[in-house]
Amino acid sequence: MFTLIGADGRPYPSEIPGTLGGHRRGRLYGRLDCPSALRAIAQGGYVGQRVFFADEATALSAGYRPCAVCLPARYRAFRAGRDEAAFAAASGGRGGPSGSGGPAHRGRTGRAP
Repeated sequence: MFTLIGADGRPYPSEIPGTLGGHRRGRLYGRLDCPSALRAIAQGGYVGQRVFFADEATALSAGYRPCAVCLPARYRAFRAGRDEAAFAAASGGRGGPSGSGGPAHRGRTGRAP
Protein backbone atom coordinates (compact mmCIF):
# COMPACT_ATOMS: atom_id res chain seq x y z
CA MET A 1 0.00 0.00 0.00
CA PHE A 2 1.25 3.50 -0.89
CA THR A 3 0.33 6.89 0.54
CA LEU A 4 -0.39 9.62 -1.99
CA ILE A 5 -1.48 13.24 -1.61
CA GLY A 6 -4.89 14.09 -3.06
CA ALA A 7 -6.11 17.27 -4.75
CA ASP A 8 -7.27 18.51 -1.33
CA GLY A 9 -3.71 18.18 0.02
CA ARG A 10 -4.58 15.27 2.30
CA PRO A 11 -2.90 11.87 2.24
CA TYR A 12 -4.82 8.79 1.13
CA PRO A 13 -3.92 5.10 0.70
CA SER A 14 -3.40 3.78 -2.83
CA GLU A 15 -2.58 0.40 -4.28
CA ILE A 16 -0.81 2.16 -7.16
CA PRO A 17 2.43 4.08 -6.54
CA GLY A 18 2.63 7.77 -7.36
CA THR A 19 4.07 8.95 -10.66
CA LEU A 20 5.50 12.18 -9.21
CA GLY A 21 7.34 13.01 -6.01
CA GLY A 22 7.34 16.24 -4.08
CA HIS A 23 8.55 18.15 -1.06
CA ARG A 24 5.85 19.04 1.46
CA ARG A 25 7.53 22.10 2.99
CA GLY A 26 8.76 23.46 -0.36
CA ARG A 27 5.37 22.79 -2.00
CA LEU A 28 6.99 21.54 -5.20
CA TYR A 29 6.70 18.37 -7.27
CA GLY A 30 8.80 16.70 -9.92
CA ARG A 31 9.83 13.48 -11.58
CA LEU A 32 10.82 10.55 -9.40
CA ASP A 33 14.27 10.58 -11.03
CA CYS A 34 14.85 14.33 -10.52
CA PRO A 35 18.59 14.91 -9.99
CA SER A 36 17.95 17.65 -7.44
CA ALA A 37 15.60 15.49 -5.36
CA LEU A 38 17.89 12.46 -5.57
CA ARG A 39 20.83 14.59 -4.41
CA ALA A 40 18.81 15.91 -1.45
CA ILE A 41 17.63 12.39 -0.56
CA ALA A 42 21.23 11.13 -0.67
CA GLN A 43 22.16 13.84 1.86
CA GLY A 44 19.32 12.69 4.14
CA GLY A 45 17.54 16.02 4.55
CA TYR A 46 14.60 15.44 2.21
CA VAL A 47 13.07 12.11 3.14
CA GLY A 48 10.91 13.35 6.03
CA GLN A 49 9.16 15.88 3.77
CA ARG A 50 8.74 13.58 0.74
CA VAL A 51 5.22 13.22 -0.70
CA PHE A 52 3.86 11.46 -3.79
CA PHE A 53 1.14 12.26 -6.33
CA ALA A 54 -0.84 10.17 -8.78
CA ASP A 55 -0.46 12.80 -11.52
CA GLU A 56 0.42 16.39 -12.30
CA ALA A 57 -3.15 17.71 -12.13
CA THR A 58 -3.45 16.42 -8.56
CA ALA A 59 -0.14 18.00 -7.54
CA LEU A 60 -1.20 21.37 -8.95
CA SER A 61 -4.65 21.14 -7.34
CA ALA A 62 -3.01 20.41 -4.00
CA GLY A 63 -1.07 23.67 -4.31
CA TYR A 64 2.34 22.38 -5.40
CA ARG A 65 4.47 23.92 -8.15
CA PRO A 66 6.59 22.19 -10.80
CA CYS A 67 10.31 21.64 -10.11
CA ALA A 68 12.56 24.06 -12.00
CA VAL A 69 15.25 21.37 -12.36
CA CYS A 70 13.44 18.35 -13.80
CA LEU A 71 10.37 20.11 -15.27
CA PRO A 72 11.83 23.41 -16.52
CA ALA A 73 9.24 24.10 -19.26
CA ARG A 74 6.34 23.42 -16.89
CA TYR A 75 8.01 25.56 -14.22
CA ARG A 76 8.39 28.49 -16.64
CA ALA A 77 4.73 28.18 -17.70
CA PHE A 78 3.64 27.98 -14.07
CA ARG A 79 5.77 30.99 -13.18
CA ALA A 80 4.49 33.03 -16.12
CA GLY A 81 0.88 32.26 -15.19
CA ARG A 82 1.49 33.09 -11.54
CA ASP A 83 3.23 36.36 -12.40
CA GLU A 84 0.39 37.34 -14.76
CA ALA A 85 -2.23 36.52 -12.10
CA ALA A 86 -0.34 38.49 -9.45
CA PHE A 87 -0.04 41.46 -11.80
CA ALA A 88 -3.76 41.35 -12.60
CA ALA A 89 -4.63 41.25 -8.89
CA ALA A 90 -2.26 44.12 -8.08
CA SER A 91 -3.55 46.25 -10.94
CA GLY A 92 -7.18 45.65 -10.10
CA GLY A 93 -7.72 43.53 -13.22
CA ARG A 94 -6.95 46.46 -15.59
CA GLY A 95 -4.82 44.31 -17.83
CA GLY A 96 -1.12 43.90 -18.23
CA PRO A 97 1.46 44.88 -20.77
CA SER A 98 -0.70 43.48 -23.56
CA GLY A 99 -3.97 44.85 -22.17
CA SER A 100 -5.30 48.37 -22.43
CA GLY A 101 -5.00 50.88 -19.66
CA GLY A 102 -2.46 48.93 -17.60
CA PRO A 103 0.66 50.44 -16.10
CA ALA A 104 2.76 49.56 -19.16
CA HIS A 105 0.66 51.98 -21.23
CA ARG A 106 1.04 54.96 -18.95
CA GLY A 107 3.40 57.83 -19.63
CA ARG A 108 5.73 59.51 -17.20
CA THR A 109 2.83 61.23 -15.49
CA GLY A 110 1.26 57.88 -14.56
CA ARG A 111 -1.98 58.81 -16.33
CA ALA A 112 -3.49 56.70 -19.05
CA PRO A 113 -3.19 58.25 -22.55
